[in-house]
Amino acid sequence: MKRILFGLIAASAVSLSVSGQNIIKVGIIGLDTSHSSAFTELMNADSDDALARDFQVVAAYPYGSTTIENSFKKIPQNTETVKKYGVKITESISEMLDMVDVVLLETNDGRIHLDQAAEVFKSGKICYIDKPIGATLGQAIAIYELAEKYGIPIFSSSALRYSPQNDDIRAGKFGQVQGADCYSPHFVEPTHPDFGYYGIHGVETLFTVMGTGCKEVVRMNSPEQSDVVVGRWDDGRIGTFRGVMNGTYIYGGNIFTQKGAVPVGGYEGYKVLLDKIAEFFRTGIAPVSKEETLEIFAFMKASNMSRDRGGKPVTLEEAYKEGAKEARKLLKDYK
Repeated sequence: MKRILFGLIAASAVSLSVSGQNIIKVGIIGLDTSHSSAFTELMNADSDDALARDFQVVAAYPYGSTTIENSFKKIPQNTETVKKYGVKITESISEMLDMVDVVLLETNDGRIHLDQAAEVFKSGKICYIDKPIGATLGQAIAIYELAEKYGIPIFSSSALRYSPQNDDIRAGKFGQVQGADCYSPHFVEPTHPDFGYYGIHGVETLFTVMGTGCKEVVRMNSPEQSDVVVGRWDDGRIGTFRGVMNGTYIYGGNIFTQKGAVPVGGYEGYKVLLDKIAEFFRTGIAPVSKEETLEIFAFMKASNMSRDRGGKPVTLEEAYKEGAKEARKLLKDYK
């Protein structure tokens, strides 16, 4: 049984409207991903866990990709799953927004995140945007700029960022990270630039353990086998990402310290991420900075530019400038 949420709910730049309610009411945009049903099951469970005690998914707008088959074919099943947890399926995003305090933007197609997020921002609702925050670097930049215009805190993340092992690495438990090799599955989705649709899991793992500061990348490409991107950080450290295209779906890697190699954390389920989202909804403080997320996207764009140039080095500065040009064009439609 849900319990009354004790204490004040503070959000920087956003005031969550929960007056008279026992719990924080959550709305979902996009039932075209397993994340939507998994998050609903965790939040709407009959449990004493803080997620179930303090939050409840009450409404969902199901769409959603209309062109990525692997995504839109999941909508009917996920719709039926969340309905079993008492979630109302709405006809529009605006109808859903009238029923909720906070929003999980889960649509699996990053190309439509900007349009959907803009509607959420205008409503004044705090918002988590699932990966990828946008299909391109330009879209990611535009989303952050629009969120800042409306004073809405946002963040985006892969669940791999919050495996306990990666938390320990980030906190310095194993010493200073001198370099890292990380990997995750990667498959080509023609509607998204390389790595943005799925390989982003491994790229985000790399930045989780290395931090920001990557200056340039080179990429070696072997179609239908694997891709390897080597990044050089501003302090001379080297980090690599391998996108695995064949075989078992595996996530992980190693960091290198003065004491030796230490394994990187892999997939630990969705709860580790949802706990961070819940904290974000309570406080309005994003656990992942805009700068880090945009550097991840600049890394991916630079890697694609390197591939197109036959493996020549490309700086993230050059990639970011290209993304910024795209963002300026996109934002003309959101004045």
